[in-house]
Amino acid sequence: MPQLLILTLSLLPWIPASLCGGVNTVEEHAVLEGKPLAIPCHYEPQYTSYVKYWCRGRMREFCSSLARSDDPSSPNSAEKKVSIYDDPVQLVFTVTMKDLKVEDSGWYMCGVEIGGVWSADVVAYTNIKVVHGLSVVNSRLSAEEGGSVTVECLYSERYRESSKKWCRSGDWSSCLTTGSDGSYEDTSVAINDDRTGSLTITFKKLQMRDTGWYWCSAGQQQISVHVLVTPPASTTAVSVMSSSTSSQSIAYVPPPKPITKESWNSHSHILESLLVCASFMLLVGLAIFARKMWKLHNPYCQIPERLPGQRQMEGVKTRLSEYSGDVGDLQNAAVVFLNKNPQSAHMC
Repeated sequence: MPQLLILTLSLLPWIPASLCGGVNTVEEHAVLEGKPLAIPCHYEPQYTSYVKYWCRGRMREFCSSLARSDDPSSPNSAEKKVSIYDDPVQLVFTVTMKDLKVEDSGWYMCGVEIGGVWSADVVAYTNIKVVHGLSVVNSRLSAEEGGSVTVECLYSERYRESSKKWCRSGDWSSCLTTGSDGSYEDTSVAINDDRTGSLTITFKKLQMRDTGWYWCSAGQQQISVHVLVTPPASTTAVSVMSSSTSSQSIAYVPPPKPITKESWNSHSHILESLLVCASFMLLVGLAIFARKMWKLHNPYCQIPERLPGQRQMEGVKTRLSEYSGDVGDLQNAAVVFLNKNPQSAHMC
């Protein structure tokens, strides 16, 4: 039982270091061989006055100390291989490692030394990978026509003595190779190899046709870069002004007014009235036209030389004249005509 109590008490100081996260940094870094690397380690305000350190390993007890904020004269710091700088205002201490080798790859620890028997240090871990190869500072660059642009390619230590090339992608005949002094220059391109890990290519007097993909190489390593050439600012400004002038020249033409619901309702009443009047006039005209056509084609409405009724009247008059001596008074006599189509006669 006493042994269990002692074990529990011995573990308590480690709980804040694991859970509270008093120090934090980037978990993984990748860097080219021969290049420097800066690692920021952030800490909480309560650790401002504490000693900060940088060591290699994943366990504090077996961590090889490389730099301490309270001992700037350590062997590694004197050699300028590793340095440490604490900024209490920003609550961060920065570790800088220079001229890294592939064998420098591994786990490192940035920590705050708490001290004391019952207190554990506050630490954070990061994994550094040192690789050999080629990289570029900026893979996409742009400049105006007639100007210049500089590409910077970085290579690892083992490629310092290798030949360097600059080529247009897809065109091997365009490749330019540095000379024995590590440089090349003509009217449009200047190449310089500092033999320490940096290859710079400067385009001069850029033209629009220079836009495209390129690549720089060191040994068998290649990396692509895209260069974009844009029109000069003056040309762009003139084109913008011409577009704005042309826009202003037609700006006085008012746009057509949109047909709204209110305007459509106001016009719809007028259209309805006109439609009713036009329909009524059309019906009246059709009626008049139909009546004229009916009269034109009806045989009973035509006026012949002698209608049947007139012939009957003459016959009656002749007979009356024959019997005028026998009949005394014919004033009250009635005459009946037989008509096969009395409707037609009535209408006419």
